[in-house]
Amino acid sequence: MTERIRRARQAKGWSQSRLIYEIEQYARHKLLPVAATSSLRTYVSEWENGRRSIGEPYRSILRSLFGMTDQELYEQTAQTFPEVDGYDELVARIDAAHVISRSVVETFDRQTELLRTIDRQMGAAQLTDQMSAHLDTLNEALTFAVLPDSRRPVAEALAGASTLAAWQALDVGAADRAWRHYELAKTAAREAEQPKYLAHAMGEQAYVLADAGKTSVAVQLVEEALRVGGRAIPARLTAWLWAAKAELHAQNGDEVDCRDALDSAARHLPADNALRDPSMPSIFLTEAHMTRWRGNALALLGDEGAVTDLYSALEGMDPSFSRAQSGLHADLAQAHLIRGEHSEAAEQLRAARLLANRTGSVRHRRRIERLTMRL
Repeated sequence: MTERIRRARQAKGWSQSRLIYEIEQYARHKLLPVAATSSLRTYVSEWENGRRSIGEPYRSILRSLFGMTDQELYEQTAQTFPEVDGYDELVARIDAAHVISRSVVETFDRQTELLRTIDRQMGAAQLTDQMSAHLDTLNEALTFAVLPDSRRPVAEALAGASTLAAWQALDVGAADRAWRHYELAKTAAREAEQPKYLAHAMGEQAYVLADAGKTSVAVQLVEEALRVGGRAIPARLTAWLWAAKAELHAQNGDEVDCRDALDSAARHLPADNALRDPSMPSIFLTEAHMTRWRGNALALLGDEGAVTDLYSALEGMDPSFSRAQSGLHADLAQAHLIRGEHSEAAEQLRAARLLANRTGSVRHRRRIERLTMRL
């Protein structure tokens, strides 16, 4: 536990004083009782040195601040479902799952959408507990649903929620949790007989591989997602997968393949300029988003012209996409570094860091620090 608390703090780029400040701010916002600042200084030092155990409310506060689970922070055994004791309780749960209506599944989907909106605007860290509870509820419902007609709608809802939870875990630096959530999403998508959710989960899972340095395997996984999806998935998702493939090729230095994939993404993107497809609410992709993706890929390839696409994307960026905006500023920093424009790159990195700190994105912070080292 000692090293985990310290590593989580350092991944945020926080000093112990900053952590104390964040604890106090969170407690004030949530009306939670915490010790005085002087005592918190002692607590944090002793937590990190293994001389004090962490009790409530500090456990829940730290989970929210770091976006980590109890298992990841405190080395606790992962939560398990309560055992069913006897046939009466088993039958009761099966009956409860059997009567889940379409309206209940729609409620699950609305909850996922709410969590997606908060994540997009404010970051993933504070949603760890809510997301875990949401997945537990869906998993419980699916576990005791018996017949396919009852299971498929719940499995579809679980596939969408698990993919969101996985991306949130990746954003806060919890790679193992992200991978397991993507595997859950893929299993649920197969049960729901929904290739679009399967292809999407595979496409996002490729980024876990890329972040781990397995870019070539990541490209192969996106190619498999395109194969699995085929013609059965929305055109916007197909475009998204081609754009992801282009970015991964760029990370791997495969210029020709990257540019070909960008062309394929542009061809598949619907001309309606809608933000997302009604049948696939998790995919946000317009011409402006595609322009940003193209600029990002070209910057990774070292193309000096990438800056034009990126500034065009910044001008059309929805300010509510806080995390995406942080990534775009980092893209611009990289593009300016290619051109030897260090002062402009530093300015973009300051903007990227401010937004990454606001959303608590460990993934973006790591990229920002790598780019800062090149100034």
